[in-house]
Amino acid sequence: MIEIVLGLFIGIVLGTISGLIPGIHSNTMAGILLSAETGFLAIFGETAMAVSLVVALIVHTFLDIVPGTFFGIPDADTALSVLPAHRFCLEGRGSEAVRLSAVGSAFGTALSMPVFAVFLVILPFLQPYIDWWVGIILITVSGILIVWSESPEWSFAVFIVSGVLGVFSFEYSWLCAGFAGDSSVLMPLLAGLFGISVLLNSSGGKMPKQVNGTVTAKRKDILKYSAAGTVAGSAVGWLPGLSNASANAVLASAVRMDREGGGFIIATSAANTANAFISIAAFYAVSRMRNGVMTAFSHLQSLPRVSFVLTYAVFAAVAGYILAILFSRSGGLFAGMNVKKMSTVVIVFMASLTFVFTGFFGLVILILATATGLVPALVNIRRVPCMGAVMIPVILWSFSII
Repeated sequence: MIEIVLGLFIGIVLGTISGLIPGIHSNTMAGILLSAETGFLAIFGETAMAVSLVVALIVHTFLDIVPGTFFGIPDADTALSVLPAHRFCLEGRGSEAVRLSAVGSAFGTALSMPVFAVFLVILPFLQPYIDWWVGIILITVSGILIVWSESPEWSFAVFIVSGVLGVFSFEYSWLCAGFAGDSSVLMPLLAGLFGISVLLNSSGGKMPKQVNGTVTAKRKDILKYSAAGTVAGSAVGWLPGLSNASANAVLASAVRMDREGGGFIIATSAANTANAFISIAAFYAVSRMRNGVMTAFSHLQSLPRVSFVLTYAVFAAVAGYILAILFSRSGGLFAGMNVKKMSTVVIVFMASLTFVFTGFFGLVILILATATGLVPALVNIRRVPCMGAVMIPVILWSFSII
């Protein structure tokens, strides 16, 4: 029992580190645990390692909104939610944005429990039919996003250009080898489309004082947005080829992030956490590894029961919620800072991080993605069509074109 508790603590620490440091994912933490597998297993045992992996995965989903809110730095799971969250910060409501995210993740945890059970028992029998529909679903969502946009012509153009960039990036992703080892091409791709391109258009002035406000959203709205996020996150958590970025794009077709910014934060956070929980169900039901954590999980010789893993995943959600509320107050440290200078520092940091983790090819992708991400602001449309960088490659993959 002592070893398991220590495994829980290690998982919380690793999930906190990966959530708060831009560019570091829970997959990275899983890789660190695997590299130390021999020593870890000798001291703590396989059960403790399983707990650490799952706990790190769940805690990360509660905290990865923090750097996006206060610095505007997205990762693969928070690309679209960063836009309204950072806007909240520039209005002095960064604390509220993080709290909304924590609430969304908490509801995502609760609502994903019955979904987890249903998926675990029923969906394995329907898997051959489900895989085929991935492309159809994404084509439908893409059409809705484009038709409902401010300018369908420009949105279609941005969607296609982003998609071509995405296909190119994934096709040559093997070139992404930096000094710190291989990393996902999603890092420079989404950082350029939704991070640096936004920061380059940031206004001047000083960072306003952050008010440690509570969540003001109505309970029925929280439940509505959380339910929508859980459905989207559960779907991409099970369907092959999809990521949480795809869930964010689906939600963007139903929730207007410019009008319902708080609701969009809740929905995408619920999707992020539900995705993590359902990835566990997919692993146990059909042996499908939906993320790096589950890949590391598959290396264990003796897997713990799914009920045991789920119990500690819920413990991790409680810890992640508490930590998110605590870190929601950290925005006060940046009050009064020059927004333009801080944006410049963040851009340099993101470029440096890209080079360290993805090398020269990552920098090329970052530059191309930034140039593409600047177009929506120039033609006055939303940035959602940039998700073509993820959606088009998955559509082509689902139809066995690439």
